[in-house]
This record gives sequence, C-alpha cells and structure tokens, in this order.
Amino acid sequence: MTVLVGYVPTPEGEAAYGAALDEAQRRGEPLVLLNSPRSGAPVSADVAPEDTVREMTTRAQASGVELQVRQTPHTGEIADEVLRVAQETDASVIVIGLRKRSPVGKLIMGSSAQRILLDADRPVLAVKP
Repeated sequence: MTVLVGYVPTPEGEAAYGAALDEAQRRGEPLVLLNSPRSGAPVSADVAPEDTVREMTTRAQASGVELQVRQTPHTGEIADEVLRVAQETDASVIVIGLRKRSPVGKLIMGSSAQRILLDADRPVLAVKP
C-alpha cells in the first residue's frame, strides 16, 4: 500500500504534500506524488519545477519516506487520473489540497476535489493551506 498525494505547485499543493509526508511516515508506507500536466499543453503551471521536486525528495528522505514522483501527462479530467493512480498503486489514502470556492464557482467550473471526495473508494484526506 502507498499514500497518494495529488500535487500542484501552489499553497494548497504544499499543504497536501506536507500532510501526505506526515501520513506516509506515520503509516510506514511509500509516498506517491502525482504531478500530472494535461496532455498536449505546450506549457503547464501545474508541473512542479525540478528544484521543487528535488527539495520534496530531500524532505522525504529526511523523514525516512520512500518517494515516487509521477509527472506523466494525463488526458481527460485530473480527478479521473488521481482515482486511476490510487487504484493502480493500491493507495491506502489519497491526500489533496483544497482551495476556497464559492458554491456558484463550483457549479459553473466543477470541482476536481469534489469529484475525488465523492468517487474515491478509499479514504481521502483533504487539507487547506
């Protein structure tokens, strides 16, 4: 089993990574970091820069946690990719970061976090920065 964290380089992503690292250490499980850009996008702000990945790897090593970083592009919705990777890695828990959105914003734009929370067949730990 593993701990899976959905990560984007934002304050919400940083909060999710910190919580996931703590959870992986507590459970004695490896941590899978999913940082997946949309396939075909020429540039993506969702991709963690190399130096950020290096720093996260160092933090994991210092905590005694094995870290696997996945940055393979995805097609479709990111929520589907998170759920697919959770199944593939037999994740014991999914960790995601939440941002504040109005009810109207959720209605118009949808919410990947909401989809993960509702559709996951395993526990989801949702954190705020």
